This record gives sequence, structure tokens and C-alpha cells, in this order.
Amino acid sequence: MSVYDKLSSLGITLPPVAIPAAAYVPFVKTGNLVFLSGHIARKDGKPWVGQFGATMSTDEGKQAARAIAIDLLGTLHAAVGDLNKVRRIVKLMSLVNSVGTFTEQHLVTNGASELIAEVFGSERGAHARSAFGVAQVPMGACVEIELIAEVD
Repeated sequence: MSVYDKLSSLGITLPPVAIPAAAYVPFVKTGNLVFLSGHIARKDGKPWVGQFGATMSTDEGKQAARAIAIDLLGTLHAAVGDLNKVRRIVKLMSLVNSVGTFTEQHLVTNGASELIAEVFGSERGAHARSAFGVAQVPMGACVEIELIAEVD
């Protein structure tokens, strides 16, 4: 099954690349690697604002991280032209806006990791990952995630 068939079966339509909010580009391709800039969680087209351990639950965070993964896939599609050219998702790095006592950043980030694995399969979708708790994310967003992929 192609990546696009899988996305369709999940009811996912890829969004266009978001316009950068500051002095950076959405992606950089060097050799066989594509580095995607961090994408913040969005809900109804606006930053999905919140802080884990204060105003948001881990389950809400998983939904936010999944939404980011969809946005990342839209940017990756724009970067490579065909998601079937992705050899492997190499790494995700997640910044989770959380209070000092919140310790479930890894569970929040699973929302993105699980979708990536479902879309690309267990071999191409398995990736290294970091999930950090941070005091704040741009625009007050609850989560920001960046991605590195290897492509043909």
C-alpha cells in the first residue's frame, strides 16, 4: 500500500506548507536527508495553546502531537514531492510545554510517533526520538515537533 493510500484510509488530507512565523525556512534538504523545522500544534487554524500539568491532559497532548504529525507530513510531501520516496523517518524531536512536575512528555509525543509508524509501516516509520519538557513553546502552543527523514 502506498503512503497516500494509507493516508486516505485514515481519512487524512495533507495540508499545505505553513508559512514560517520567523526567520527560517520550512525544510532543508541536504544529500539524502530532509530536516523539517519545528511545527507547533494547531487547532482550528490557530496555535493550540496550553501547558501540560496545568491546563491540558496527556490525552489532549497525544491529539495535538498527532495533528502536528499530519502537518509535518504535508511539509515533507512539499519537500520531496512524493512521500513514497521516504526511505525512513530518522528522528522526531518534541518540545512539550509543561510545568516542572509533569513527566509524561514521552506519552504526549507518542501521538506523533504512532501516526508516523502507522503511515510508513514498522520499518520505515520506526525512528529515534527525543521528548523534552520545556517552560514555553512559541505562541504558547502546547507542543512543537521537528522531523528528520531519509529519502531516495
